[in-house]
Amino acid sequence: MSVLERWQDQVLAVFRIVVGFLFATHGIASMFGVLGTKQVEAFVWPGWWASAIQVVAGALVMVGLGTRYAALLCSGSMAYAYFTVHQPGGLFPVENGGEKPALFAFAFLLIAFFGSGVWALEKLPVFKQQEARQLAAATE
Repeated sequence: MSVLERWQDQVLAVFRIVVGFLFATHGIASMFGVLGTKQVEAFVWPGWWASAIQVVAGALVMVGLGTRYAALLCSGSMAYAYFTVHQPGGLFPVENGGEKPALFAFAFLLIAFFGSGVWALEKLPVFKQQEARQLAAATE
């Protein structure tokens, strides 16, 4: 086993934590008008709702709770942002300013498929027991 394979779960967890943190802080900045970002108007589509998804789902990905579903939601929201806001401005992300949404969309898609890695709340025994109970109930 190589060094890269040995630390795969830990690196995936660090990747998940960092990407979730960056996404959540982006949403916080937009929602509350902090960190040099203009505040979006409350409950206005799509800006405020995108910010809400960024804060909530980004935090869920960061702590590793419902990671796959939250990451899939984040990926979809960034794909929507890319194709509705950025793509009409040009074919390539570098010309239409869509690098961040494109990178976030694919980063979250990777997390949705590979899971949370280690150091996730969903790995705690309390969540494992609940999952086992739900699985047992579903198979009865």
